[in-house]
Amino acid sequence: MVKKNIVAIACCLAMTAALSGCGQKNISVSDSKKAATTSAASESSNIEFGSDVRNFTAPEKGEKIIILKVKDYGEIKIKLFPEYAELGVENFLGLAEQNYYDGIIFHRIINNFMIQGGDPTGTGRGGQSIYGEKFDGGVDPHLIHVSGALAYANSGSTSTNGSQFYIVTGNTYTESQFPENYPESAKQAYLKAGGYPYLDGGYTVFGQVFDGLDIVFKLQQVQTDSNDKPLKDVVIESLTVGEYNGEELKWYITDYPEYSGQTTEAESEASETAAEQEDTTASSEETSEETSAE
Repeated sequence: MVKKNIVAIACCLAMTAALSGCGQKNISVSDSKKAATTSAASESSNIEFGSDVRNFTAPEKGEKIIILKVKDYGEIKIKLFPEYAELGVENFLGLAEQNYYDGIIFHRIINNFMIQGGDPTGTGRGGQSIYGEKFDGGVDPHLIHVSGALAYANSGSTSTNGSQFYIVTGNTYTESQFPENYPESAKQAYLKAGGYPYLDGGYTVFGQVFDGLDIVFKLQQVQTDSNDKPLKDVVIESLTVGEYNGEELKWYITDYPEYSGQTTEAESEASETAAEQEDTTASSEETSEETSAE
């Protein structure tokens, strides 16, 4: 009998996310759990969500990319997907060209989950899009929350997207943790890359880290306070638009042999065991925090 499943991991992280202050624009773990265990169809496509994952599509030479430089850490390079998230990519490029993100901190970091930034106020309550208001970036069935995925934070739905974004780190998984009807393409992607499946269908994914994922994983290990805010500022020194010049693609944390902080399968299983023990408590607490608008 299978005791361990993705729900246990979701419950554990939901407890952590619930520490954030009321009113913050945070990624909701509990609200998006349903998407990973059902065959959700995109509004713009009839294909099953996650049945044809395109996160790891190689960029073409000369293609626009994002170069995110984190002070004291280094550069993170990101491929964008305008064909699947047109408004989201347009917004991000527009803000980058305005130097909007330069000097902004990552205000919320949760180990084995994600790093979140993009708010000029540094509180999790601010930020705006190039459209002057919130916008709906939607979701596309080709893009999922594998490690390295770039997506917009929202306050309850994709219609509340602004400037805040997050990059997924997530957990590692085993075959037995996925339900039998789980889309094969998505399952294989999560088995290889890790990530956080329960965010699928609830947030606009619009990019994927192809170089510098080791930096993202290092950032998730910084010390934080009770609101998941780093004790020492983690600053975006610059976020600019560049071009892909044919450099090596390193989609997976295993592509960085020098990186020793990767979550191991044993650590993942230990996390699941702890989650199972706290399941009753987590189930009640995860519904107490709403991701309301600022």
